[in-house]
Amino acid sequence: MSSHSDHNGIENRGDFPTDVRDLPESRPSEMVSLANGEEFDLRIAPMVKRLGDATVRMLAYNGSVPGPTMRVQQGSEVVINVTNEADTEATVHWHGLRLQNAYDGTHETQTPMQVGQSFTYRLQFHDPGLYWYHPHIREDYGQEMGLYGNIVVVPSDPGYWPPVNREELITLDDVLLENGQIASFSRTETTYVAMGRFGNTMLIGGDVTVELSADLGEVVRFYFTNTANTRVFNVGFDRARMKLVGGDSGRVEQEAFVTEVMLAPSERIVVDVLFDQPGLVTLEHRHPERTYPLATVTVRETPAAPELSKQFEVRRTNADMTAERDRLDRYRDVAPDKTLAFVAEMDMGAPDGPVVYTCPMHSEVITADQGRCPHCGMKLVAVAATYTCPMHPEVVSDSPDRCPQCGMKLMPSELVSQAQEHHGDEPTHAQHHGTDQQHGHTGGHDHAATGGIEWEDDMVDVNRITTPANMRWKLVDRSTGGENHAIDWHFKVGDQVKIRLVNEMDSDHPMHHPFHIHGAGRFLVLSRDGTAEPNLVWKDTVLVRTGETVDILLDVTNPGLWMAHCHIAEHHESGMMFSFTVDP
Repeated sequence: MSSHSDHNGIENRGDFPTDVRDLPESRPSEMVSLANGEEFDLRIAPMVKRLGDATVRMLAYNGSVPGPTMRVQQGSEVVINVTNEADTEATVHWHGLRLQNAYDGTHETQTPMQVGQSFTYRLQFHDPGLYWYHPHIREDYGQEMGLYGNIVVVPSDPGYWPPVNREELITLDDVLLENGQIASFSRTETTYVAMGRFGNTMLIGGDVTVELSADLGEVVRFYFTNTANTRVFNVGFDRARMKLVGGDSGRVEQEAFVTEVMLAPSERIVVDVLFDQPGLVTLEHRHPERTYPLATVTVRETPAAPELSKQFEVRRTNADMTAERDRLDRYRDVAPDKTLAFVAEMDMGAPDGPVVYTCPMHSEVITADQGRCPHCGMKLVAVAATYTCPMHPEVVSDSPDRCPQCGMKLMPSELVSQAQEHHGDEPTHAQHHGTDQQHGHTGGHDHAATGGIEWEDDMVDVNRITTPANMRWKLVDRSTGGENHAIDWHFKVGDQVKIRLVNEMDSDHPMHHPFHIHGAGRFLVLSRDGTAEPNLVWKDTVLVRTGETVDILLDVTNPGLWMAHCHIAEHHESGMMFSFTVDP
């Protein structure tokens, strides 16, 4: 049996460890009900888990992925004792909770726990709904490795939610597996900074496959949490009816029947689902280019008891949220108090010698001049230029000379290669169109066609090598010009702050961003591109799509120093964040 020091010498090499030897097997996730004043111990440590055919090293809270689900009562307070036995310093952030600033779980509110150290958090639960906990130091690494868990805050009003037969909690995630391991992480820098680290393996409740069951006519409440580093999920059931009842921090203004719901990283959605057909039902993740099966539900012939289908048909309007809509009227047409822009700066450098410029997402775009991609607006990247004769591909030169065999002007090798790849019988217009759709030229690479969302990593080779050194994501205060940590906002408890979020197309890499505000308060979405938000819900994270402008109204309730940032983990780790102060 090898020692811990042996493991470090063999596996580390500047990266986080991947060795699975001597690690305990993963445990099933547990549901823990905590009463007011109760204490609970949480341990961060490595373990080994089976993901399909791969056996991988992961990190876990109390040995499971996801970690324990804590079920607490609205208005209660609990104490969580956390011990760090992982492989890097740690904090635990209690996402979405309005709590005392000292327990927010960031490097600004506590001294990070070194390996072997502990910290005690005191949590208060003012608002009903679904919340979660995760790392806030090297979030890109910790979340990908499995450090996340849920908190369900049970409303003090027993009629807050519509009646259901039972509840299911589902975390939505993906991980990047390479050679039977979770793809390596550097200890010294974050990678995949451009797009975020997309996974190639979906995890539902921490597993590759999930099999559920339900009685005929049963109404099940599903609590969905997107814990992925960067992937946006759009989920629905193929043979069951679904009703939207809640979001990040409580119930929606108007319950609505929906076929699918979208969750950006860190967002939560609460839906009630009626299983009114026997047989197999599939939970799917859908986007314009493909559909992923996530889980199955076997619906038995046994009738559900009690029978709740009639109550399911009722779409309730919630008075507490309609009152908020009335209150928002005074803020709709006033100028924002703050305007925050989302911008990327990309500097991939230039190779020695002659170069051409190309788009990492649209390889057919090749030009001798710098500029932006006409399809997606991304800054073109310099690549070493070689030139080839279309008639004599063996002729290669570093300069655009003429072919010594036929006299034809040499063309960029990339263009010749692409022409050769597509050479063959001349396709019809319809065949051209079909090929374009297959490769995403009118789908995944077009912001309008995909609703302003990057559903997949369409520039894998470039994305992998992007770090904070060559890719800088910025939040910019348009009033002062302050960027990221230089932004200096000051509010007071009781303030109502209108914030305009502008996801600028004039950016080296336009893409969507889920914007998260820590527990200084909670907010409502006022409008998107000037159109009033049709269904209000209290939020802590909002998805701002490519080119979109979103107005939110922040209800400031808690004093202290608070963070705001993009919740794509690699963007956050590359500096796309700032802190603001709330005075009592």
